[in-house]
Amino acid sequence: MFSNLKQVFTLTLLASAASITLAAPAPVSDLSQRSVSTSANRAVPNEGDVARLERLLENRNRMQLQMQQQLDEMALEINELRGQLERNTYDMQQMLQRQRELFVELDNLRSAAKQSPSADAIAANQSDELPLGTFSSDVNEQAAYQNAVDLILKKRDYAGAIAAFEKFQADYPDSSFAANAHYWLGQLHFAKRQDQQSAKSFAAVLSYSDSNKRADALVKLGDIAARNNNTAQAKKYYQQVINEYPNSASAKAAQDKLK
Repeated sequence: MFSNLKQVFTLTLLASAASITLAAPAPVSDLSQRSVSTSANRAVPNEGDVARLERLLENRNRMQLQMQQQLDEMALEINELRGQLERNTYDMQQMLQRQRELFVELDNLRSAAKQSPSADAIAANQSDELPLGTFSSDVNEQAAYQNAVDLILKKRDYAGAIAAFEKFQADYPDSSFAANAHYWLGQLHFAKRQDQQSAKSFAAVLSYSDSNKRADALVKLGDIAARNNNTAQAKKYYQQVINEYPNSASAKAAQDKLK
């Protein structure tokens, strides 16, 4: 009986040991699997997060592209404004030069009227463009010429003055005012940057050797050549003024342009 109890006790211990041995690995395996699963979840981002990051990157790239386009457009506008400013500055300089020339002509007209014994008659029939004593016996001819001059000096109607001088030349081709009419047309076309017509009119003045505007016409021809980048031709005209009219104001202007 004692032997049987010993066997039962021994079997009980063995059974307990076996159950402990069999039960122990289960928690270790489960813990390992959970650890691996947790690590995997942490390593692989959620699909929604990836899409959001891609969307943010796409938006940033789009904004950068838009900003670059705006910068390019602003740079282009700045260049256009700079060019417009340069053109406006040049046009203003030309306008001031034209005004100075017209004021000089007006002052000459007043001076001529004061020096003449019959100031009223000459002021009505003679321009500052003419040497003292030059006139026409045709009253209509003198009136037509003076009206054309008045369109410049009084009314500042340059387009109307061009038409008036062209009609004057057609009506009075042999007028004593012919050289001056050519000179006025040259000035008007020069102011409008119509260089071909201007050069033609100034060149016509050169054929009148006694004209008091011949020297200035040479200077203007030089200016037209210079404006069209024909430096050699411009220097030729300026030098011709200096050679033919060495003590004139036109020669001084030509010397300044040659520097």
